Amino acid sequence: MGAFSVVVVQQGVWHMAKESMPLAAGYLTAAVRQDPELAGRCDTGILNFPGTASPWGMAVELVRSGVPDVVGFSVLGWNVRQFSAVAEAVKQAAPGTLVVFGGNHVAHQAERVFRQCPAVDVVVNGEGEAVFVDIVRTRLAGRGFHGIAGISYRAPDDTVVTTPERPRRDDLDELPSPILTGAIPLRDDDGGFRYDVALMETNRGCPYRCAFCYWGGAVGQKVRAFSRDRLRAELTALAEAGADTIVLCDANFGMLRQDADFVDDLISVRRQYGYPRALETSWAKNKSATFFDIVRTMKREGLRSSFTLALQTLDDATLLAMNRRNMRINSWHELADWLAAEGLDTYAELIWGAPGESPESFLRGYDELARRVSRIAAYPLLLLPNTAYTEDRGRHGFITVRGDRDDFEYVLATREISLAENLRMQRFLFWARLLAENLVLRSLWPVAGAVLGMGQSALVLSVADHIDGAETPGARLVRAAADGSVADPDSLAPALEFCFSTTEFDDLLMGWWAGIEPRVPAPWRVPLREVLRHDLDTRPLPDPARRGLPDAELVGEDGDLHWSVERTYLVDVPALARAARLGRLGDAPAPSPHRTRLRFKRGFAELARSTNHEETAHYVATTTVRAQA
Repeated sequence: MGAFSVVVVQQGVWHMAKESMPLAAGYLTAAVRQDPELAGRCDTGILNFPGTASPWGMAVELVRSGVPDVVGFSVLGWNVRQFSAVAEAVKQAAPGTLVVFGGNHVAHQAERVFRQCPAVDVVVNGEGEAVFVDIVRTRLAGRGFHGIAGISYRAPDDTVVTTPERPRRDDLDELPSPILTGAIPLRDDDGGFRYDVALMETNRGCPYRCAFCYWGGAVGQKVRAFSRDRLRAELTALAEAGADTIVLCDANFGMLRQDADFVDDLISVRRQYGYPRALETSWAKNKSATFFDIVRTMKREGLRSSFTLALQTLDDATLLAMNRRNMRINSWHELADWLAAEGLDTYAELIWGAPGESPESFLRGYDELARRVSRIAAYPLLLLPNTAYTEDRGRHGFITVRGDRDDFEYVLATREISLAENLRMQRFLFWARLLAENLVLRSLWPVAGAVLGMGQSALVLSVADHIDGAETPGARLVRAAADGSVADPDSLAPALEFCFSTTEFDDLLMGWWAGIEPRVPAPWRVPLREVLRHDLDTRPLPDPARRGLPDAELVGEDGDLHWSVERTYLVDVPALARAARLGRLGDAPAPSPHRTRLRFKRGFAELARSTNHEETAHYVATTTVRAQA
């Protein structure tokens, strides 16, 4: 370390073993390194930990080479407890070290933070780059913090002092780029891209104030953008490093005309370097002409993405309580049909437990959505700091409990929802996440639902009932996961690994279907059985041998290695699923052999326990129906 050392600490999500790109820490590090007063006086760096890192491991890394003079932690709900433990170790090793917490979970929460973690000296209340530079300058000069806007700190008499809010920076290009300055290393020791995905921002701000979310409050409601030239330069640097997927940290991508320019530049860069190949983001809630232009361009150019219908509820009273009436999101039917007709990967988001919602209204909304979009990310409501739901908790009668490993508040009951109702719905959420959101089954939902007249929720729960009654090792494993705490972020992971990795899961599902089949009209029995077999064959593939695909070949295509295998089905399953999704199913097709080539992106073995359905979507087999015999 140099004469005065600064370290910014960041950690990926929970169980994710792969290294995540430390974008927030990179912004802070670049800001300190590029500041004229600090550039030659501070040795500044990043400690980036995977989600599996323990407080022990993180503390060892911070202490072993000499504790820095300033340690900044990029805090979120899933790591605040771990970072609090690490901060305590840092203070024991070097009591004079300044510990700074920043991030959505701790902003404006200084009273609680200081009470629960006495090792923290300063909490940043808002965007951190300029504030962090001021904190380091002040510490280096030996001055007090009273002149720094946008922070809370512990005074000598142990009272909490909060300074005035800091104005947002209008010109984002004034912020040094962590990608272009080298603050974030892009390549690993072998010269490949270092991270699971590449993170970028094209703008900051969110015009909405949804009751469950702090995005607009954290980064401001006015949308401010980085320049096109800067963003293209960042894309070029990431492409040169071999970044496959760009994930944007924007709140409403596709809302502004400049977003179309970004996609044009991304495609131009890809033509030159071969990367990036996919773009993931939080799409604009209100879909404008710009959004449709972007989607058409991405499809034409073969740029992968998942398109989100961020509805959260289909119930009008609940929507009103969420402060989302200003979004035209409930005219979603035409958009879902258009995306399906274009053959584009689409998913929707719902939140269970919001004020105004009942189990019946939620399941009605789920099934209405599922008629057009089978991949629904259905989450339990969390009470997050600084949100309207948290501030109005008394009015809504929230009863909550903090998470097992995180610091989120999980809802047990509300004034409108009893504990018994919530527990019943938590069971449904587990199985819906496992089977539908994470793409274990896909085509079966719309086809079987149309033929049997059953909603997707009923089909999901019928699988749950079957596995609850089965006495196999795999069934017991999944039941144990389902019985785990909803507040345990890892509870779903072992069930997902079982579903993706074993042939025993196929046997369980075929056993379930044997109980359903007597209700199926005779002409549809063979087609539906083939749809189920196709879904099981094409789910993401960690290991061909364990999944009973010994004839799978590793082949090179488009610069990547894929597992490739051929199978024959008695119906054209992709065509059947598309017809069902568009409400054009018609009569049962006459069985006839369809030779189908399945191509699996390699690398899912590292993600088999991941609960990130957006990553999982890229590993579902692509299919080519070669011929009809």
